Amino acid sequence: MRVHSAADPELSRLAEAVLIPPFPSQQAPPWLLAALADGLAGVTLFGPNIESPAQLADLTAALRAAAPEAVIAIDEEGGDVTRIAHRRGSPYPGNAALGAIDDVGLTEAVYAALGADLAALGVSLNLAPAVDVNTAADNPVIGTRSFGSDTALVARHAAAAVAGLQSAGVAACAKHFPGHGSTQLDSHHELATVDASAALLAERDLPPFAAAIAAGVRAIMPGHLRVPELTGELPASLSPAALTGLLRGELGFAGVIVSDGLEMRAVSDVYGIPEAAVLAVLAGTDLLCLGRDQDQQMYDDVRDALITAVRTGRMPGQRLEEAAARVAELRSWTAAAAGRARGSDAEIGLAAARRAVRVDGVPQPLHRPFVVEVVPPANMAAGMVPWGLGSWVRTDSLRRISTGAPAAGLETSIAGLLADATGRSLVVVVRDAHRYPAAADVVSRILAARPDAVVVEMGLPVWRPPAGLYLATFGAARTSSRAAAEVLGLAGP
Repeated sequence: MRVHSAADPELSRLAEAVLIPPFPSQQAPPWLLAALADGLAGVTLFGPNIESPAQLADLTAALRAAAPEAVIAIDEEGGDVTRIAHRRGSPYPGNAALGAIDDVGLTEAVYAALGADLAALGVSLNLAPAVDVNTAADNPVIGTRSFGSDTALVARHAAAAVAGLQSAGVAACAKHFPGHGSTQLDSHHELATVDASAALLAERDLPPFAAAIAAGVRAIMPGHLRVPELTGELPASLSPAALTGLLRGELGFAGVIVSDGLEMRAVSDVYGIPEAAVLAVLAGTDLLCLGRDQDQQMYDDVRDALITAVRTGRMPGQRLEEAAARVAELRSWTAAAAGRARGSDAEIGLAAARRAVRVDGVPQPLHRPFVVEVVPPANMAAGMVPWGLGSWVRTDSLRRISTGAPAAGLETSIAGLLADATGRSLVVVVRDAHRYPAAADVVSRILAARPDAVVVEMGLPVWRPPAGLYLATFGAARTSSRAAAEVLGLAGP
C-alpha cells in the first residue's frame, strides 16, 4: 500500500523529483510514462533496454513525449563499460587507453564524439567519466576504467572528458568520489575501504574531482566506499561528512550528486535499498539511481520511504526540496543544451585505439593464425560484452579457455589447443592477467610449449611473459581489438 495520498501531492512530487529508476524492457511501461508525466525526474537505462540505436532513439522519444525535460541517464564510459554497444563492444577506447596516449585534446575529442552519439539517441546524462586514480594494480572494479595511476594525469584527462561530453550537450558525472582506485574490493559485492589519511586523500584522490568541478561538471557520483578518517563506518555515499562537508563544502561543488546503484551489496546488504535511499538523501545526495535489476515495486518502496521520512520528521522537507531544485536545474541545462553536438566523428575511436597499442618486439607475418582467448571471470561493471580477436579469424581457428575450469579440464584444453595449433602461428589473448593467477599460469604453460606465440594483453599490462612478441591495448573495446588485429595482420587498416 502506497504511503502518499492525493491529500499530499506536493510531497509525492518532491519524492518523484529525485528518482531515476530502471525498467526491464525495451519499451517504456505505462506506469513509467504516467510517473514521468506526474513529475518523475527520469530514468536510468541499461543494456537490457537496448536492442539497437534505432530502437533506443524510439524509446527515448517515447520517454520525452511524457516528460520533455526528463533525465535520461546511462553508464556509457567507452572501453570496457558500454550499454549502447553491449552486443558488439564499444567503438571508443576507454580511459586507460586515453591515459596511455596522454593527449588531452584527443581525450576531449573522443568524449565529444561519444557525447554526440548519446545526444543523437536522446540521452541527457552520462554517468561518466570515472576519474579514480588507479593506484592499486589489482583493483577488481576500476582497472582500465581509470586514466591511470598518476594523479596529475588523471586530473587533466578528467577535465578534458567533462569538457568533451558537455560540449555535446550531455551532462557529465564524475565518479566514484572520493576515489575508488586504491581499493582491493568491489563495491558491487561488499563495502570497500580506502585506507588513507585526509592528507593522502587530498593529495592523491581528490585532484581529479577538483579538476572536473573546475571544468564545470554537472554531476558527481560518490562511491560505496568507506574512508575511516572521513566517513567512520559509513560509506561515502551515505556520509554527510563526505558529501555535505567535503564535496559541497571544501571542494565547492554546487551541481547534482547522483547515487551509485543502490542495489550494490555494499549498501543494500546492510540497509536495504529503501533505507539506503533515505540515508543517501539525508547525507546530501540529490538524485537516486536504483540499479539495473529493480522493478516498479522497488521504485514504489523507495518513493514511499522518502515520503515517510519527511512525514515523520526524520528528513527535513527542505532537504528534499533542495535536491529536487538541483535536479530541476540539471533538467533545464540539458534541455537548453539539446542540439549543441557538432556531429559525431566516426573515425576517432579507431584512430585513438591505434595510438594506444604498445608493441614489445617485432611483428612477423602470421601463418594460418590460431587464436586462443583466456577468459577471466565476468566483471559486474562491464557485464558480458564481446571482446578479444575472435572477429578477425575463422571460428575453426579460435579457442576459448575459461580460467574457472577444473585443473584437469585446463590440462586437456591446453594439450588440445597446442595440437590444433601445430604448424600454425599462435596468438594468445588475455585480459588483466595480473589479477588472475590462473590466467597467467595458462599463458606461461602455453609459452613453455610454444615460445614463438604472440601474447596480446587487453587489460592493464602489469604482468607479462619474459620474452616474445607482446601487445598491450589498454582495454577491450571493439576498436582496441581491431587495432591489435591490424598490428598482427589479421585485419587491414
